[in-house]
Amino acid sequence: MPRSADRRVPFWGVLLITVLLDRITKVIAERNLVWGDTPIPVIGEFARWRLVYNPGAAFGIHLGSFSRWAFMAIACIAVVLLYRMWREAELADRFRQLALSFVAGGAAGNLIDRIISPRGVVDFIDIGLGATRWPTFNIADIAVSCGAIALALSFWREDAQRAPAPTA
Repeated sequence: MPRSADRRVPFWGVLLITVLLDRITKVIAERNLVWGDTPIPVIGEFARWRLVYNPGAAFGIHLGSFSRWAFMAIACIAVVLLYRMWREAELADRFRQLALSFVAGGAAGNLIDRIISPRGVVDFIDIGLGATRWPTFNIADIAVSCGAIALALSFWREDAQRAPAPTA
């Protein structure tokens, strides 16, 4: 029987849970919020619910009239590449496997929005102070961001372990 350290984080399981949480929260947002309405304060003005449809990518990046199809293709390619990276990750590197799974889950969550609607990705979490706001985001965006940070830390940790010890 393999040791627990030799078992992989279930890529498709993490991806599915991420997509389900993302979808459920987006459905709730669309049922309870109105696009263009006044944001609903959650933690004063710092955190608010606000329904936005983003036809572009992160931070409002657009590719003109082909944005929807281009970002759909990019997301599909990303999920395939992330899966391949997950398969190539060391068995004991569960942190990297989890990071790759979260990034893929977030990409798949936003891909589903692009497939379902030409309006774009459903965003509803609005953070900031006064007029200084972070771009509105969703659970899939959180998964991509946290997974990407974790992946960068995983690569940094790997590089640090490979670095030769300093000589005196």
